[in-house]
Amino acid sequence: MAINTEKKIKLKRELGYFWGTNFLIINIIGAGIFVAPKGVLEYSSMNVGFSLCVWAVCSVLSLTSTLCFAEVGITFPCTGAHYYFIKRCFGPFPAFLRLWSALFLMPGVIASQALLLAEYGIQPFYPSCSTPNLPKKCLALAVLWIVGILNSRGVKELSWLQTVSTMLKIGILSLISFSGLFMLLRGKKENVGRLQNAFGTETPEVSRLIEAVFQGYFAFSGGGCFTFVAGELKKPSKTIPRCIFTAMPLVTVLYLLANISYLTVLTPREILSSDAVALTWTDRVIPQLTWTIPFAISVSLFSNLVVNVLESARIMYIASQHSQLPLVFGTLNVHSSPFSAMLLIVIIASIAIVLTNLLELINYLYFVVSIWTSLTIIGILKLRYQEPSLHRPYKVFLPFIFIALTITLCLVLIPLVKSPKMHYIYVFLFLLSGVFFYVPFIYFKLKLVWFQKLTCYLQLLFNICTPDVSDEHLPEVEN
Repeated sequence: MAINTEKKIKLKRELGYFWGTNFLIINIIGAGIFVAPKGVLEYSSMNVGFSLCVWAVCSVLSLTSTLCFAEVGITFPCTGAHYYFIKRCFGPFPAFLRLWSALFLMPGVIASQALLLAEYGIQPFYPSCSTPNLPKKCLALAVLWIVGILNSRGVKELSWLQTVSTMLKIGILSLISFSGLFMLLRGKKENVGRLQNAFGTETPEVSRLIEAVFQGYFAFSGGGCFTFVAGELKKPSKTIPRCIFTAMPLVTVLYLLANISYLTVLTPREILSSDAVALTWTDRVIPQLTWTIPFAISVSLFSNLVVNVLESARIMYIASQHSQLPLVFGTLNVHSSPFSAMLLIVIIASIAIVLTNLLELINYLYFVVSIWTSLTIIGILKLRYQEPSLHRPYKVFLPFIFIALTITLCLVLIPLVKSPKMHYIYVFLFLLSGVFFYVPFIYFKLKLVWFQKLTCYLQLLFNICTPDVSDEHLPEVEN
């Protein structure tokens, strides 16, 4: 009897250029452009010209790191390519530590995004005071579980949401950008004065400019997202570079124009006194949209939450495929979605929302991200030296690797040197605590009988099964 391969349960290569471009834009354009202008201007000593130069520099730096991750995703076109890459370059123990940190890091990122979304969504109802914690956390939890349900339906079901979100994000930034350009063209003195004498104020110190770069770099982060879904992209060696060179110039232009618009309408001191520059800009230029813009920003952040849950579940899925997590997390439902891995992420993120606040989460998270980004870039150099004949359909320009490595190492080392705090030691201790799970369960392959029985029960309860085709051996793909 002939087998209908289309009915096989597996992660399918069905995502093309349009989906990939939307995916990258959603990952990059988050809350950063609505918050980071304040930090960039502050560390640029309120020098308008230098602050705009910092945004341009951040774009180039972000492009270098994005292209480094592109080489990883194209050379190893599997789901969770960055995890597979760490395992191949440095062995199973560093890969497990990467997984161990992701088990808590990714839900923490998701929880912080859900709380930020809830804060933007509720803030219009509390115009003269800060939002209370209880309704904010309740809304964040509700949104998070809705996101989990959407992800369980598979990536194709999310295409419409990605398209709407991309249009909305570009629409918000275009409204801000073109309104500012229109006011500049009108030539009013209060609008053009700050830009005419852009470099006329105090010149910032080099150390402060570096801090400004870190603030702007945060707004461009997210370019490595293709490594999460490389196993689901059609012809990744062609699709990934095309998506990058479409999305990055577009985002750069929008970010620069949006910052010019902010500076056209608001004085540097007004920007520094604002917690959400986009909302302050709206109050000044289009007060009729004071309620609409926060809602639109919340909707756009919703899509970031969706793709972060999608990406996190892929890490759990590929780790299970490589026997570093229980078998149940390597299962798929009928929609080819790693349901049990997604459910684990949503549950941990829900606990993080209940127990912590946004500032505490952000303080701990991005330091760990920088550590693993640095190790991945070092791995590219290591593999170039050890396996020069490895088939690489795309090779990032070597100076770009050193530029990306320099900035990621700075993101790790500067916080340690400038402001040594105990919580950085706690982060390292947390990473190393993974050894207590790695030794018995991975190295000695200890099996828990009760968990195997639970796996069978969960498979029946959620109608999930192991995939018919595994990424474990990295099957050949069309390049």
